[in-house]
Amino acid sequence: MADPPTQKRLVDLSHLIEHGMVTYQGLPGPHICDYWSREGSASSYDDGASFQIGRIDMVANTGTYLDAPFHRYADGADVGELDLEQLAALPGLLVRSASHRIDADAFDPLDVSGKAVLIRTGWDRHWRTDTYAAGHPFLTEAAARLLAERGARLVGIDSYNIDDTSRRSRPVHTVLLGAGILICEHMTGLDALPEHGFRFSAVPPKIKGMGTFPVRAFAELA
Repeated sequence: MADPPTQKRLVDLSHLIEHGMVTYQGLPGPHICDYWSREGSASSYDDGASFQIGRIDMVANTGTYLDAPFHRYADGADVGELDLEQLAALPGLLVRSASHRIDADAFDPLDVSGKAVLIRTGWDRHWRTDTYAAGHPFLTEAAARLLAERGARLVGIDSYNIDDTSRRSRPVHTVLLGAGILICEHMTGLDALPEHGFRFSAVPPKIKGMGTFPVRAFAELA
């Protein structure tokens, strides 16, 4: 008799998107409402059925989101042009860091080639507080260059931004997206992951003309 298939565990790594919440200071929170309410739809059916159709108005940088090259480069691929192979079931690597300034030495001994490199800082504990945007952990340009040179496919972080937002430059976005390496920001729940042996997915809707968009990021553990 054949052995039963191995049960795999899914770990949600995304923040919940709620009406009015602020992800990035200076950008508006989403407006979520009914376009077609259950009460309003009931009169359209003779069998007592009712349906809800929702409506949302939001900026693309809301919740846990993915940056495609078009976010930084006018001629880069937008989220609708990304192949599923870039977004789903990527071999994952978790890097734990207690530093606010995460430099190249955090990745130097690791094999990052072809992997989704997820950086656990623990900063998600400040989500939706004023502290979240202040003094957050970030990668250095040297770290980004090492990840690009060694062939990482995606880099994610559970922080406010992968760049240092106290400066008027974005070298990490510039280097990673310029190399075709996707970025996933505002992640959460990375404590639940092992250092390796998991698959990572972060798939946005197939939308033309968007450089960033929210994703349901998750890991699959054997």
